[in-house]
This record gives sequence, structure tokens and C-alpha cells, in this order.
Amino acid sequence: MVESPCNKICTLNAAHICIGCGRSRAEIGGWSQMSDGDKKRVVARAKERLAAMGGARKATESR
Repeated sequence: MVESPCNKICTLNAAHICIGCGRSRAEIGGWSQMSDGDKKRVVARAKERLAAMGGARKATESR
């Protein structure tokens, strides 16, 4: 079982990416229906997105 990367910072940016976990709106909505393999791929992409955005912590500090 792959744990959700949600960290309760649930705010979407203009590109519909959560600034807390890095998942897209579609990935968040489809999480419960995904296979573990799909979830692992989503988590990897989400980490890349967060790194590109400067990380969740920096994103929330600018609010």
C-alpha cells in the first residue's frame, strides 16, 4: 500500500497543482482508484514538481 503524500497543505496553484503535495487535481481525485504502481509514479512526479516549485515549505511561506 502506497501512502498518500498529502500533508494537509491543500491549496492548488494556477496550474492546478497542490502546493503541499505536488499532485495535480486529477491525481488527487483519482488517488483511491489507482494501483500501487500508479501511485508510486504519481508520488515521484509530485516530488519533481515540488522541487521545481521550490518545495512546499517555501511555497507556503510566501502566502
